[in-house]
Amino acid sequence: MASASQRLAELGLRLPDPPKPAGAYVPVARAGELAWVSGQIVVAGGTPSPAGTVDRDVPIEIAQETARRASLQALSALAQALGSVDRIRRIVRVGVYVAVSPGFHREHEVANGATGFLADVFGEDARPSRFAIGVASLPLNAPVEVEMIVATDRAPPG
Repeated sequence: MASASQRLAELGLRLPDPPKPAGAYVPVARAGELAWVSGQIVVAGGTPSPAGTVDRDVPIEIAQETARRASLQALSALAQALGSVDRIRRIVRVGVYVAVSPGFHREHEVANGATGFLADVFGEDARPSRFAIGVASLPLNAPVEVEMIVATDRAPPG
């Protein structure tokens, strides 16, 4: 299979600018071969894009695309921390938080936007474990937030 950077190019995608922390945290924390990516929301011009609750304000299809875009942003954070997305050996776990109204039970479908995208980049055999959970609200009124844990190589960047 092609490298992650080759697959992104084949998919017609380029990594967005790495996220800047909006608080007292780092986008990626490393311990040995593992890297934890802080929760990523999709922001344009300082506000979530889109904004609101999935099922009331944001259609599920748009929420799936937002989960995909948040995962791409997470890869951007990893590329900055690791030197290249090609240093990612495996996506170990993905967490998807979905802002929903009471009674909405399709969080797993929103999360498919994230994990389906990652399978497109890293291959079907690289599907991660995951959780999808509905919450009352997310930072800045974002509809979706994605976090992940990845296994990396230990080689220095470059």
